[in-house]
Amino acid sequence: MAYPFNYRRRLPHIQPDFKVFFITFCTYRRWVLPPPARTIVFDTCLAGHRKKFDLYALVVMTDHVHLALNPLITPDGPTPVPIILQSIKGASSHRINRVLHRHGKVWQEESFDRALRKEEHFESKLWYMLENPARAGLVENPMDYQWLWRNTGEAA
Repeated sequence: MAYPFNYRRRLPHIQPDFKVFFITFCTYRRWVLPPPARTIVFDTCLAGHRKKFDLYALVVMTDHVHLALNPLITPDGPTPVPIILQSIKGASSHRINRVLHRHGKVWQEESFDRALRKEEHFESKLWYMLENPARAGLVENPMDYQWLWRNTGEAA
């Protein structure tokens, strides 16, 4: 591996190899994403699947996004999480601002990422993330939420 990608803003971030990451990032000043913006974020996240990361699940909430992913391995090592997030946040913010005829920040700079430890149960963490729309009162059944995707082994 060419680099263990460690980076720091306000929170320390360490990227161990071959780990599933649960990532959350929020809109700037908790701006509520209108439905067209949620669709843009959803599509942007799916576009990176199998290019920069293997995506296990995705939930675009009204003011934040949850991802469960595994960075793809390149000749230099795993794709750095900051590179993944920059591509998602950058592309989606440009498209959102263009489509909504607005300008300014869409995303907070910081994100919350957590590498799953061996002893943690992947499925329970995943379902906790996927049940977020129901806990927020947006739908009764989380699988009815329009901006939720779970990898079922089919191509995205």
